[in-house]
Amino acid sequence: MRGYLVAIFLSAVFLYYVLHCILWGTNVYGVPPIEMKHRNKIQPCLSKPAFASLLRFPQIHPFLCVSDFRNTAIVTGSDQFYLPYGTKRSEAYFKLALSKLQSCDLFDEFDKVPCKRCVVVGNGGVLKNKSLGEKIDSYDVIIRMNNGPVLEHEEEVGRRTTFRLFYPESVFSDQSHNDPNSTVILAAFKPLDLKWLFELLSNGKINTSGFWKKPALNLIYQPYQIRILDPFIIRTAAFELLHFPKSFPKNQKPKHPTTGIIAITLAFHICHEVHLAGFKYNFSDLNSPLHYYGNATMSLMTKNAYHNVTAEQLFLKDIIEKNFVINLTQD
Repeated sequence: MRGYLVAIFLSAVFLYYVLHCILWGTNVYGVPPIEMKHRNKIQPCLSKPAFASLLRFPQIHPFLCVSDFRNTAIVTGSDQFYLPYGTKRSEAYFKLALSKLQSCDLFDEFDKVPCKRCVVVGNGGVLKNKSLGEKIDSYDVIIRMNNGPVLEHEEEVGRRTTFRLFYPESVFSDQSHNDPNSTVILAAFKPLDLKWLFELLSNGKINTSGFWKKPALNLIYQPYQIRILDPFIIRTAAFELLHFPKSFPKNQKPKHPTTGIIAITLAFHICHEVHLAGFKYNFSDLNSPLHYYGNATMSLMTKNAYHNVTAEQLFLKDIIEKNFVINLTQD
């Protein structure tokens, strides 16, 4: 009888181990994740950054790693929120996409520069004719977003890119825009975004339904260049910086931070000094250029129901006036 109980106990332990491996060692699709490089630490500074009072958790590692994905979600509270600001009930999709990446490192292992000076380059039309390219290239870290081009706009926005945030509907698909020295960061807003990344990196068939605009059908970046942003960064932008409500009335569309505000929030967590360029909009002239590239005008901004542009402009005005950041395109 005793031997029988021991056998049941050992079987239960083995079954628990197997289930644990299935849930966290692999994923529901049976794709074993590759071992990523260890995340590197942000170099500490002796003094606090000007914007330190804005942060609840300073110097948080901004990219998800497959090796400690579950623990990170618990520590930051992301397991309590659904996408786009958390991982709840989307864990399998996160694990799936992370299994195809090769690193979750922040900077190159040889990059030992502490107290980094960063510039976040928006896509605003205010960058036109400012000739800030050389100035922008002088920073330690240059953060760009979406499909704001460098090619043929070097004099205005510079040549270098450290990080570029994107989502499936805004990523480059033309190989001429690829910089092999840059790191590109997926800001996931829905499970389909993570599934899209996995399918692209697996050379699988891309299902384009469920996207607000047709997503890219090819990826010009290599797996070593790609990271997935921790939803905590987006949640900080929404709740802590823009003070959005955690729930909206049923008759009102939820508002979410723009990629630009998310990029600034990322900079707050990895930089000691943050400067901005291209974040000023001319609402008094709806025919003025929306971007430093293309022909879109400010009139498009008034039709945007997904973002609260007024709240974002007030936030930018506040952090500039308090000297938390320096605005390079302030007239």
